[in-house]
Amino acid sequence: MGQRLRNKNAIVTGAARGMGFAIAKAIYQEGARVALIDIDEKVVIDAARQLDLDSGRAIGRKVDVTDRADVATLVQEVKTLWGSVDLLVNNAGGALNTPYLLEEIQDKDWNLVVDVNLKGTFLCCRAAILEMAKQGGGVIVNISALAAHWRASLAGVQYTAAKAGVEGLTRQLAYDWGKAGIRVNAVAPTVTFTGDRVQSLWDAKSEEEKKKVVANIPLGRLGTMEEVASVVVFLASEESSYITGITIDVSGGRYLR
Repeated sequence: MGQRLRNKNAIVTGAARGMGFAIAKAIYQEGARVALIDIDEKVVIDAARQLDLDSGRAIGRKVDVTDRADVATLVQEVKTLWGSVDLLVNNAGGALNTPYLLEEIQDKDWNLVVDVNLKGTFLCCRAAILEMAKQGGGVIVNISALAAHWRASLAGVQYTAAKAGVEGLTRQLAYDWGKAGIRVNAVAPTVTFTGDRVQSLWDAKSEEEKKKVVANIPLGRLGTMEEVASVVVFLASEESSYITGITIDVSGGRYLR
């Protein structure tokens, strides 16, 4: 177990399973206290118990990131419980089981994806930043996607637009709040197996399509959740103390700028 985040207090959204849980686990293993939040109450409480049975370093809470009051209450609870909010990871989001063909995307699909990915990230950032500024600093890591500045393979325009917004939000917040000691960065994975939906979409591709995707990745394979989580830990730690306002691609070289 590392200690790069020893005694830091972290919030990870969308942490009940998949990428969010992998990130929460990596942060926890680096010595931090972690509040795992998710819309799925039972699963997120179980996830927190998996990390921490008796030390009190992990809690699971049901929070709707699109609800300002829900988010504010959670931030205040973490501050009251542990004394500060040092790290926020905005992972909640994804394509959320919405269609990826333009002609099938309905208004409700657009609203859902943009609300959770972009509005949710904004609301969590705002609540955390106001506390971080009072305490002299903090770190935010937003989970974007390669789709934000390139294109999506398994999601529609509602997803690419929302994630592009997340990267714009990241840059602006980094510029606005750097003098307050707050660093804001983003991580952009490519196709990563994070749950049943991604797995099923990948499985639905022909062998030829799969080979074409992998052939366009210089490292010759898809990435893992743990590889994404390790970059989040780097950005959360003092190892990246002079880095803010950037998006790091975790894509095996699939997109080279």
